[in-house]
Amino acid sequence: MTMTEKLTELIEGWDGEGVVCRFDRPTGTWIFIALHNSTLGTPTGGTRLQSYPTPAAGLLDAQRLAEGMTSKWAVLNFDKGGGKAVLAVPGPLEGEARAGLLRRYGELLRALNGCFATGEDLGTTPQDMAIVASETRYVHGVDASGQRVEDPGPFTARGVVSGMYAALEQAFGSPDVTGKSVLIQGVGDVGEPIARELAQAGARLLLSDVDSPRVEALAAALNARVVAPAAVCETPCDIYAPCAIGATLDAETIPRLGCSVVAGSANNQLKEPVDAERLKERGILYAPDYVINGGGALAFGLLSRGETDKALLMARMGSVGESLREIFKEAAAEDESPVVAARHRVERALGS
Repeated sequence: MTMTEKLTELIEGWDGEGVVCRFDRPTGTWIFIALHNSTLGTPTGGTRLQSYPTPAAGLLDAQRLAEGMTSKWAVLNFDKGGGKAVLAVPGPLEGEARAGLLRRYGELLRALNGCFATGEDLGTTPQDMAIVASETRYVHGVDASGQRVEDPGPFTARGVVSGMYAALEQAFGSPDVTGKSVLIQGVGDVGEPIARELAQAGARLLLSDVDSPRVEALAAALNARVVAPAAVCETPCDIYAPCAIGATLDAETIPRLGCSVVAGSANNQLKEPVDAERLKERGILYAPDYVINGGGALAFGLLSRGETDKALLMARMGSVGESLREIFKEAAAEDESPVVAARHRVERALGS
């Protein structure tokens, strides 16, 4: 199958509203903007910059992430739709090559005239988004000067922690994290603030990351134990928090998990839908990813409404935990996976 045939197949088989594709010749980057659902409002989601084995893999990632954004906004009961952008770069981009790509991407967003709004995601930074914002107003979290973009990481982290408390309450009868072991896989922009907040709350931390110097430095600062990436699944813990790449939960890894709860910030943690049932069969409580990692989206949505007080925004992240409590309660009452209960919530919000 040719590349064109594969891209066509993915677009034809998708239930979204549309896909914008552009090839950036100066950098060899494929730009994919997946617009999944505008029922609640303008498709809105982050911009991911990453290398993929094929352009089709980048498009597929954009489509899956856009679907997740539809669900995320619906669970948050926010007036935005699901969309996501992927800049599928051929390799590392720095300096003027990176800036040029981001400016041209901003020009594309401007040409779409509000059909898609974006913010930071995996592989992009607040500085990157400021460059995009120099070409278009459809970037969330930009300050009045247009030179600074709010980092969603701390908001996402606060929401994840509130979700962890809800999960602990459901699984152990108390939200108290004191003495509970939490294994955080990925200590980047979201994983690190989660680790710092949990350390202050008295959790026993286990940290894992492919960046050895980074994870070792953080572990030393927080009196945590480092876990090798290859040993994450088998390591006994109360909470496993995937906070890096997605698809870490599948038919091969779920039988090996040594946790009672899965609650992390990564997108698309389940490799396939049936993995939710595999977790339930093992008695592992799963916090649906698009619910627990919704803090960053919620913060940017509130910023777009003019709510700029950071302390108040942080306080609003507690709503993530409240949503999960309701989802866990419904799932337990119906003897179903929290993924099913969350899907019901999405369907009610979308009127489907």
